[in-house]
Amino acid sequence: MKLTLYIVFQLLLISTNAQIKTQSQIPNRINEERFIHLNGIAQWITIKGDSTKPLILFLHGGPGNPLSPFADALYGKWEKDFTLVQWDQRGSGKTYGHSAPAELTPDYIHSHPLTVEQLTSDGIELARYLIQRFKQKKVILFGTSWGSILGVKMSLKNPELFHAYVGHAQIVYYSNGQKIAYKRVLEMAQENEDSVSLKVLSSIGLPPYDTARNTGLFNRVIQRYQRATSIPAPSSWFELSPQYDNQKDNQNRLDGEDYSFVCFVGDKRLGIPSSGSAINFFNDGLAFKIPIYLIQGEMD
Repeated sequence: MKLTLYIVFQLLLISTNAQIKTQSQIPNRINEERFIHLNGIAQWITIKGDSTKPLILFLHGGPGNPLSPFADALYGKWEKDFTLVQWDQRGSGKTYGHSAPAELTPDYIHSHPLTVEQLTSDGIELARYLIQRFKQKKVILFGTSWGSILGVKMSLKNPELFHAYVGHAQIVYYSNGQKIAYKRVLEMAQENEDSVSLKVLSSIGLPPYDTARNTGLFNRVIQRYQRATSIPAPSSWFELSPQYDNQKDNQNRLDGEDYSFVCFVGDKRLGIPSSGSAINFFNDGLAFKIPIYLIQGEMD
């Protein structure tokens, strides 16, 4: 997957105006890790690479799973060709930790809801900041899994900000995708006489689910068959950068993941609506005004 992504981004490198900078010039290295204010709250970004090269804004998955702690291992070699921007989205990682409550409670979630619209607005604000900061015309946008929802929303809402959008593990119609996944893993569990998974699937039934607990149980069955039917990524990809490997940051990532997850899938008992249930890009027209590239696994 990393090689495919790199080929796509090299093609984009050729097509952007920033290609006027040559490799023979002395690179203007940048290595920043800090909070900036986006739509009223401090949000964590890292900017690494050559500041004269095209900008890539990464939209991490989850929701609530920032790439910042793993970015050096995953994309460090790309810094010679791009300016790489990682962003801990609202409710994730260091952004969550900056103003995290003493305890994550339903009352806190009710008073601080995470919505697709809010995070889309945050992402657009960040793209504008980067364009102004680096005096570039546009940004290359890359979204994976949950981040692919933001990527499409941002691309459709403000296409003038982006050279192109690259979607990986693209989500198009969340609720329908869950139903398709259920039927597929049910077939696989039956073929394998997997009594443990069959018991779970029988108990929770066909999605959508009205509790975060049932969605979590379903995801565990999916992950079991993902591991069984795919080649795992090298462990080196997920080596924490030392500055993120501490008790505070580790706890903030876990709590932020729980917070973001329940806001996305919803929980009727807690009175928390699902922001993901409304995701259906067939209804949005999908009239892209910029180039798009989709990288999708056969079993995704």
